[in-house]
Amino acid sequence: MDLKQLKSLISVVENNLNISQAADQLHLVQSAVSQQISRLEEEIGVKLFNRKGKRLAGLTPVGDEIVAYAYRTLANANSILEIAHDHINEFEGMLRIGTTHTQAQYILPPVIKAFSQEYPEVELQIHQGTPQQLVTKALHDEVDFAICTEALSESKDLVSMPSYNWNRSLITLKDSALLESDEITLEKLSTYPIVTYVHGFTGREVFNETFKKAGLKPQIVLSAADTDVIKTYVRSGMGVGVIANMTYVTDKDSDLVLRDLSELFPWETTKIAYKKDKYLRRHQQRFIDLFQGSVLKQEGLVAP
Repeated sequence: MDLKQLKSLISVVENNLNISQAADQLHLVQSAVSQQISRLEEEIGVKLFNRKGKRLAGLTPVGDEIVAYAYRTLANANSILEIAHDHINEFEGMLRIGTTHTQAQYILPPVIKAFSQEYPEVELQIHQGTPQQLVTKALHDEVDFAICTEALSESKDLVSMPSYNWNRSLITLKDSALLESDEITLEKLSTYPIVTYVHGFTGREVFNETFKKAGLKPQIVLSAADTDVIKTYVRSGMGVGVIANMTYVTDKDSDLVLRDLSELFPWETTKIAYKKDKYLRRHQQRFIDLFQGSVLKQEGLVAP
């Protein structure tokens, strides 16, 4: 058994059992990937895939177990390389950050800038996805860190560190009737069309649960993963917006009126997480320090 066989196995699984696509991903010919899979099955003595003729139809139960260990083996092999690279030159390498649009657009820029000034020879990659996708990427060592609010603490195989707390704000056009009220309540808010985050992003589940506990149903007319999209449709007059408080930018959003909603909703906690058995290089450890130190200097964020 060798790492090439495990890489072929994982690539086939990640490409929905399409050997041709796996071969393209690995920069191999299709027959080479098929041979790697066949040799692995011969060596371990079990079938990893169910087959219909020559076509792969799905993982066998034992194949499913072996894929999980294949991911761990490749992650451990990568940690061995990282240890060596750290001793050769700690100032060179790559840092892969998995995060949502909100974090990438509104939280990470000053952190990235500070990190790049300290480590100019480290290539930074930002991989965006849903919180669940970020958990999977971190577990499979496809990113070094996952940063988001949802899902990270649900996995026992991730080290998950609270980094900052945030809440919500209302944004609306200056002529909105909602602004005529001295106090914005959940009940009043529920009578207006609302533009906010899609399920799975930026606290949407807590948003829904808060209204449900109050016996109310919000009128969601549009939802999106991207805060800038939410702002666009609020500007178009489609409804009032409920956004994460750190995503209002005074210079760019002065045409929208901002109202704090932190008394109406529970506070949320954004975390940074990485795989438990992952070796952290010095520049990766430094990124954690910079991230947790920098974010709390930003307006609207508080310590966890």
